[in-house]
Amino acid sequence: MSPDRAPATPLTASVRPAQLVVGIICMVMIANLQYGWTLFVLPIDNKFHWGRPSIQVAFSIFVLCETWLVPVEGWLVDRFGPKIVVLVGGILVAIAWALNSIAGTLTMLYVAAAIGGIGAGAVYGSCVGNALKWFPDRRGLAAGLTAAGFGAGSALTIIPIQGMIQRSGYEATFLWFGLGQGLVVVALSFLLKAPRPGEAPPSTRLRQSPRDYAPLEVLGSPIFWVMYVMFVLVGAGGLMATAQLAPIATDFQIAKIPVSLLGLTLPALTFALSIDRVLNGLTRPFFGWVSDHIGRENTMFIAFGLEALGIWALSQFGRDPVLFVILSGVVFFAWGEIYSLFPSTCTDVYGVKYATTNAGLLYTAKGTAALLVPLANVLAAASGDWRAVFLVAALMNLAAAIMALAVLKPLRAVHDRTLDKVRPARLQHP
Repeated sequence: MSPDRAPATPLTASVRPAQLVVGIICMVMIANLQYGWTLFVLPIDNKFHWGRPSIQVAFSIFVLCETWLVPVEGWLVDRFGPKIVVLVGGILVAIAWALNSIAGTLTMLYVAAAIGGIGAGAVYGSCVGNALKWFPDRRGLAAGLTAAGFGAGSALTIIPIQGMIQRSGYEATFLWFGLGQGLVVVALSFLLKAPRPGEAPPSTRLRQSPRDYAPLEVLGSPIFWVMYVMFVLVGAGGLMATAQLAPIATDFQIAKIPVSLLGLTLPALTFALSIDRVLNGLTRPFFGWVSDHIGRENTMFIAFGLEALGIWALSQFGRDPVLFVILSGVVFFAWGEIYSLFPSTCTDVYGVKYATTNAGLLYTAKGTAALLVPLANVLAAASGDWRAVFLVAALMNLAAAIMALAVLKPLRAVHDRTLDKVRPARLQHP
């Protein structure tokens, strides 16, 4: 038995869940950099009067640095291991929010956003990549649980952050939460390690690549670019619908209408925004787990099709406050799974050795999708309402769903047959 196919020992069986838990906690610690930012925008504007659009440029800088630099950080992880990269990421996370606490100019705010984006990307890419390597047998579930830490992690600290901003000001909140979050990441970084050959069991359900593809090879592969286009379509389509939820609810004149569901009564918009973080986190491990059992492309077709249907239904029936909350929940639930399905598929196709780098290359699609989101405002202004935005977003998701079965799945089948032909030849001619 080759060392890379050796069964996992009881010791390594306990190491795997420990690595997963450490990665999830690290992701929770960086979640506020993206999802908690909205709580600080108004207090900053009230103090400096820079204008919300200018302040929100910092958020765009953060997202771009957090996504487009992940391949570089992933290469460092694949070369030196996750420990040092997450350690540096935790330090940068602390520095970023400490700078935010004293930022007296937009330039300093933008610099802090760039530093925070680099730090968050280092932690995000490292933890997802580590999960992909440790769990080839449950790759979708492991990547989904890790990504869920980022998607839903801020739900634990939203109320404390809001309270501290009101009591002590946004400056102190930036400083102490930044230092605390960064310190936890730094401490946990020393527990992270990549699996050695034989520590991670092989998958018995889904096809795994017997060959490890280098990043330059991946960039030359048609399968990668098909997944990239699909990632952008779903990412941009979902963001167009969800990022504009507040103005849509206001235009529908239902934002402040009370809605009672599950024993809770909240204004429709508040209710919809509240379930965002929960469902956006839950969908990642759920659809990841489903994909481990029925296949990645089949799961993509179901999830992306559900997202298209949810967006269309929201446009048709969203003027009813109860249906607005329910259908926005469907949209949130059917969107976040891209952060588990695509990294898992990428590693299935291109192997484990460069998994963090290759998944990072694919993750840059999130940054590309974010650049398309402002077009929703342009489209809404040109058409006079949100119907065109909903239609475009639904069609983008529908296109991605069809591509999953009609394009990606056949390409992977050809890819697998090619590998099957090459492997016997290599065995005969070592």
